[in-house]
Amino acid sequence: MSVAATVGGSPVRAEEIDEREAALRARTPASALPRPGTSEGRQLRRWLTQLLVTERVVAAEAQTRGLTAGGAPGEPEVLPDNAARLDIGSVAAAVLADALARAVFADVTADVVVPPEAVAEYHARNPMRFADSAGGHGWHSPPRPPALPAVRPAIEAHLLSAARRRAFRWWLDARRAELVSLAPGYEHPGDPRQPDNTHRH
Repeated sequence: MSVAATVGGSPVRAEEIDEREAALRARTPASALPRPGTSEGRQLRRWLTQLLVTERVVAAEAQTRGLTAGGAPGEPEVLPDNAARLDIGSVAAAVLADALARAVFADVTADVVVPPEAVAEYHARNPMRFADSAGGHGWHSPPRPPALPAVRPAIEAHLLSAARRRAFRWWLDARRAELVSLAPGYEHPGDPRQPDNTHRH
């Protein structure tokens, strides 16, 4: 048995990566994916490895916390737009498509709060961010920023959503660092030590 990674000492078989890749290729046009065996194809396999180990980390955490998928927030609540998906990262965003992962997200981030001064500071920096739109007839007078009390709930929700994603990402990174060991050839796609990493600054 070839092992791609371990999660808390339990193996993730290379065959599982093969199966996940085959399933992805079966439902995705070939033109949208890199060819197998190429540098980009190996990077795809590394990304799939990250996805599999992250799913295992989250499933183990759900079991430890006694969580089920029931009552989990909906995906649009956790990841409301593409900016949120980019913010949290592609692997975490893919994992959060699963309701059990969102239950873990809700539990891990339940104590995250946004202080009132952060709301006021955000409004001072972005006074028009939550202003009413001009409507169908355009602006007939210069726009005026809304008063803070009128937009406080929207700003609080916006900042809380971002803070919860950040807290979950930090937690997930720490748990993976603690539990996951990757075999050679299955390193993180962005690991500068692996030969297919082409990301440079």
